[in-house]
Amino acid sequence: MEKSYTKGLFGECLQAQTQPIVIFDPQMTEPNNASPDSKWDLFWSFTRLALQGFGGVLTVVQRELVENKKWLTYEEFVEDWSIAQVLPGPNVINLGLMFGERHFGLAGAFVAVAGLLCVPCILVLTLVLCFGSISDNPLARDALRGMNAVVAGMVVATGLKLIPALKKNPIGTTFALLWVAVTVLSVAVLKLPLVGVLFVIGGISTAWAWRQMGLIDQAQNTPKPSTSTSDKSSAP
Repeated sequence: MEKSYTKGLFGECLQAQTQPIVIFDPQMTEPNNASPDSKWDLFWSFTRLALQGFGGVLTVVQRELVENKKWLTYEEFVEDWSIAQVLPGPNVINLGLMFGERHFGLAGAFVAVAGLLCVPCILVLTLVLCFGSISDNPLARDALRGMNAVVAGMVVATGLKLIPALKKNPIGTTFALLWVAVTVLSVAVLKLPLVGVLFVIGGISTAWAWRQMGLIDQAQNTPKPSTSTSDKSSAP
């Protein structure tokens, strides 16, 4: 009799079955061997995604790194973006630092950040100079307001695309979606401080994931019963 995990209300539940042990392992995700060819490739890739990030780069980063470049799987992107959000500073800068350092060390971290900042800074300064002369134009103000709805729709669409990645998360899809709902309610409806929501909800979720990983490791290290012993005991 072997042990396996099935998903319940609060994640993975241990039960006895005759199925093989199913263990969460980031290496079990879809193979992803693609990586930047060089530092120039890294620089221009991050420059290109930064130039597309009107109102936020979450949607663009996910599409470029996961779907187009295939440098990350959906699961890896969710994990890296979660860490980038927890760390102080802009999310995409934190992600660029982690991704660049992973492939090219400290120099890669600086190259990725340079790609995110150099050309976009020049473009933004140019737009500021040009926009100053038409900032009072009603058409220009209405155009900028219209972009808000587009950006909001892009962020929601990206979130929906990343939900399937929760299937391989140790806390389970149901529990993860539960905390998503609690977080949205706390921030958008109750207007609670972001720092408090991060530490309370994030802390509880992290503790639950740590518990689930402990159960998985325990099941993985549990020795299987010897079939030869059971055969001898059943023999006449």
